[in-house]
Amino acid sequence: MARITVQNIADEVGLSKYAVSRALSGKSGVSEATRKRVNDTAERLGYRKPRQAARLLGVVFDDSDYANSELHMQIQNGIQSDAQRLGFGLRMRATRQAREIEALAEECDGLLIVGAQSEEGMRRAYALGKPVVRSGWLQPLEQVDQVGGTDHEAGSAVAHFLLAKGHRNIVYVHGDPRFRGRMERLYGLREVCEPRGDVTLHDLVLDNGSELPEAIDRLEKQNAGVTAYFCAHDGLALTVISELLRRGHKIPDDCSVIGFGDFSAAQQISPAMTTVRVPGINIGRMAAWMLDQRISNPDFPSCPMRLHVPCQIIERGSSGPAPNTLASAG
Repeated sequence: MARITVQNIADEVGLSKYAVSRALSGKSGVSEATRKRVNDTAERLGYRKPRQAARLLGVVFDDSDYANSELHMQIQNGIQSDAQRLGFGLRMRATRQAREIEALAEECDGLLIVGAQSEEGMRRAYALGKPVVRSGWLQPLEQVDQVGGTDHEAGSAVAHFLLAKGHRNIVYVHGDPRFRGRMERLYGLREVCEPRGDVTLHDLVLDNGSELPEAIDRLEKQNAGVTAYFCAHDGLALTVISELLRRGHKIPDDCSVIGFGDFSAAQQISPAMTTVRVPGINIGRMAAWMLDQRISNPDFPSCPMRLHVPCQIIERGSSGPAPNTLASAG
């Protein structure tokens, strides 16, 4: 028996193929009476609607960013959970190759790009005209949607947290200064601390962790009286805690240490690390929502959007009141 087509139904009801197609798909442009007549005829003739092609979202990760691999996994978990709920399949790739990024974008309805990418890779992805969401730092006024955390705001929050505990001599352990997020955390910290006349803020810029002992030596020779370290990521905070313990400091009695990220290692040391939790799962979920809106909702605002999901300070055993505060209280 020959397969019944849209043209067969059109011939039967005396309508154009276009009108029948709109009636079958539930689109506007035909009356309810016509839609019912078309659907009744389709059912009588044994018409089977073709299966719609699966909608796909693509996710590209920077395969050279090892410091944020755990955050990337959280973002992946978030977009996976909501992509399925929204009716999307998912294609993922870890690469910085422009051709691979372009190939993934071509086969998907929308693309999430996590972390830094080459200018050529971004140019090729944008040129296809499909929805793109970035989770990472953009060029100023770059005309693309972005979903991310709140680095600057987190730095300000850590400053208020430490000041409330009496700390007035604080070190920001910067690590590699090329990463924009680390600069934003420092800017937030400075925004709160610098207007105050009673706060000293140091910025330790390190190319690698092996320079940390020499940097702390310099601070101790200056008799800096440091009571708190805010570290640009949890890996640096682990290094700082290890070095301070090696020198005989008690944490948090002598020094408080705060990390950034809230990765698994933060709870695997003693004392457990106070840190700033980056909402990776919710970043992934919001990226899925944004892409779905761009793909499915014609009324969604056409202007590029910035969606920032707030970070959260997680207080654990590596932070406490400043030592001078405890002494004065006693």
